[in-house]
Amino acid sequence: MFVDQAKVYVKGGDGGNGMVAFRREKYVPKGGPAGGDGGKGADVIFEVEEGLRTLVDFRYKRHFKATRGEHGMSKSMHGKNAPDMVVKVPPGTVVRDEDTQEIIADLTHHGQRAVIAKGGRGGRGNIRFATPANPAPEIAENGEPGQERYVILELKLLADVGLVGFPSVGKSTLLSVVSSARPKIGEYHFTTIVPNLGVVETGDGRSFVMADLPGLIEGAHQGVGLGIQFLRHIERTKVIVHVIDMAAVEGRDPYEDFVTIQNELEQYNLRLTERPIIIVANKMDVPEAEENLKKFKEQLAKDYPIFPISAVTREGVRELLLTVANVLDETPEFPLNAEEEIRENRVVYKHENKESEFNIQRESDGTFVIFGEKIERLFKMTDFSRDESVRRFARQLRGMGIDEALRQRGASDGDIVRIMDYEFEFIE
Repeated sequence: MFVDQAKVYVKGGDGGNGMVAFRREKYVPKGGPAGGDGGKGADVIFEVEEGLRTLVDFRYKRHFKATRGEHGMSKSMHGKNAPDMVVKVPPGTVVRDEDTQEIIADLTHHGQRAVIAKGGRGGRGNIRFATPANPAPEIAENGEPGQERYVILELKLLADVGLVGFPSVGKSTLLSVVSSARPKIGEYHFTTIVPNLGVVETGDGRSFVMADLPGLIEGAHQGVGLGIQFLRHIERTKVIVHVIDMAAVEGRDPYEDFVTIQNELEQYNLRLTERPIIIVANKMDVPEAEENLKKFKEQLAKDYPIFPISAVTREGVRELLLTVANVLDETPEFPLNAEEEIRENRVVYKHENKESEFNIQRESDGTFVIFGEKIERLFKMTDFSRDESVRRFARQLRGMGIDEALRQRGASDGDIVRIMDYEFEFIE
């Protein structure tokens, strides 16, 4: 089964909790605090595995939750960091955040790694909170929660040359005669429903990877037919080889076919028009093809290189392959998007508005609800079983300005304040 898109949930491991402990040995005078820090939670890392070809494994396992760090221990012993969770993906995988649509990683070569969800840091033990004013603190932090997110995985094939064209124009046949690939071939629409790759050798010591991609139809950029499932795979190709049925066996007009496909490529991604295009006039062994080719050249507005061939008799195929290899030698790599190109050439500084540390809203029952990434992280890292930790959390809220903000929103003594699933009483 060929699968080229998947949605998965990833969560970095939580950090281990810090510990409250004291040295109490008989011969250790002034033992003091001895609670160790928790260990760091595991990262979720995606790593390229050369032998993988599809994302089918992610159809059966969609949740990846890394382990948490070890808790801190007495005698100032720190908890152990959790080993990272490594998930194997095929080369050509693009990882995108579902919420922001930001590209997190573009994984192309064997062994390449990217951290997709970071593990949380370990909570600090009470040895970290000792001060001259408080030499024996009973404060320790819980571990920081690991990062969690839904990500979209897209597989974009790593091919140098992409064969495009309507169904049944001979793309699969051409690939089968120029490489050892054996795609399914038949005289009906949409024989090719998954991309096929083949390594082509030109005979002069050069080689390249060619992809036979599912046939396009009008409206493909909007998802009609195989639509987007096809188009995403051409984004990495350096050269586009447009195969046309010059014999018009299906009854279509060759020139209209060419214009339609070009329009679909342009509508999907304007950057595809920057790639060199080579036109292959296929099925020249059919008598009507010569007349159609002559008419096609007259209608063609732009001067594209045209190669009359017959994939069945292999006439003209060698000249085509040598030309494709020459064009590949002269063509640079195309980045997947403009941002990637900018990153390669220079550093870009972006102004980002500082997110509010907290937000307050009032429910219909009069309860004040406080929410926000920072306040929720502080809340999760507070050990509410110890009075000193609770007092520290209250000081942190005051320092962030939450007390004053609640007063401005009309909070008075005895009102209920909720953070996540927990409720507190507002006290002046």
